[in-house]
Amino acid sequence: MCIIRGLLIRSKQWLMSNDMLIFLGTGTSQGVPVITCDCEVCRSSDAKNKRLRTSLYAHIQGVDIVIDAGPDFRQQMIANNIQNIDIILQTHEHQDHIGGLDDVRPFNHRKQQAIDLFGEKRCLQAIRREFAYIFKQNKYPGSPEIALHQINTQPFDYKGVHIEPIRVKHWNLPILGFKFGNWAYITDASYIAPKEMKKLQNLEVLVINALQHKQHYSHFTLVQALEIIEKLQPKRAYLTHLSHRLNYEIEQRNLPENVFFAYDGLVVTAP
Repeated sequence: MCIIRGLLIRSKQWLMSNDMLIFLGTGTSQGVPVITCDCEVCRSSDAKNKRLRTSLYAHIQGVDIVIDAGPDFRQQMIANNIQNIDIILQTHEHQDHIGGLDDVRPFNHRKQQAIDLFGEKRCLQAIRREFAYIFKQNKYPGSPEIALHQINTQPFDYKGVHIEPIRVKHWNLPILGFKFGNWAYITDASYIAPKEMKKLQNLEVLVINALQHKQHYSHFTLVQALEIIEKLQPKRAYLTHLSHRLNYEIEQRNLPENVFFAYDGLVVTAP
């Protein structure tokens, strides 16, 4: 499996011919550095300790997918030279996951059509509230064009890509992860039921959240994430939704050889 920096990818031909993931953001709801914080990680000059809000781009079977469009969406699209989006998958409705939806407008202009967005009923309702101006019958000219599609935990196909939602818990909130073939993405989770764990076996790539060392009520800790990885035995695992309590250089040294801290701009491609 090849791993390279997202900012180095500029070949459209290469992008269009390989299944790949780009980590657009790997931070928590506050991002890293955290406003007003002067801890070692927040003051770090290491680019791998600079974390925008968690989001992922996936190019699967020629389809361009974004999982979660948070407040840093615009910056993430520019930094990683994302030229097209076919579909946005929303894990849930918290602001650090939907806050950037207004910035789909350039993709509307480029494609001359709405962007398809898939999420659960509760999530779509929240988007309609937060971005009411988008969905008015006589809306303001130039507003984003987003086509909402309600999903649940049933698998579905989109332009030939088979997408399997994975039910996880974010404290007491049921949210979604997503699986594409033998790639899976889980963020903001604090619990995965045994029947959902079975769906995550025999993976090529597992992405899972690992907030910090200290116990947290709504996110897996680093130890908990590593325990899940040990049970599932993916070929490779990448940790995301990382707080400012995790220093990339120090923590990476102590991980198993097939487990990696993700960082903003990291690209993972199929073998």
